[in-house]
Order: sequence, then C-alpha cells, then structure tokens
Amino acid sequence: MLNFYQIINGIFDLLYLLLMIRILISWIPHDRYHPIVQFLYQSTDPILRPFQNIFPTSVGIDFSPIFAFMFLGILKNIILRII
Repeated sequence: MLNFYQIINGIFDLLYLLLMIRILISWIPHDRYHPIVQFLYQSTDPILRPFQNIFPTSVGIDFSPIFAFMFLGILKNIILRII
C-alpha cells in the first residue's frame, strides 16, 4: 500500500511532467483543439496563469514555467515536511 508521502510525491511528479510536455509542445506546431492537448492546457493553466499575469511575456519569452516549477518545488517541500 502506498503511503501518503508517495502519493503526494507522485502528484507533484505528474504536475512536473505535464508542465514539461506543455513546454515542449509549445515549441512545435500543434492542434490546440485536440482532446489531449486541451487536457494538457486545462490541467496546467491553473498553475501557469497566475505567473503569466504577474510576469507578462517579454521579448517573446514566457518565464512563467520557471516560476511555476520553483513554486511547485517549494510547495512540495513544505507539504512533505509537514507529513
């Protein structure tokens, strides 16, 4: 049986993976209306949107994923230390 620590760790690993796929897919042309791509955007937008609002895209570079990874890492450490 999985313990709570492993479940939380797995959830954060999944979020990291989804963010990485979204970053990689942004570099290639893709159909934004494909169901898998829509799921990817719907699952990562709540994480990225606040950072995109705070730090708007400058010179065509979106730094929001960097801040999202940092935020998720800090949040993961805090949650896992509490457990």
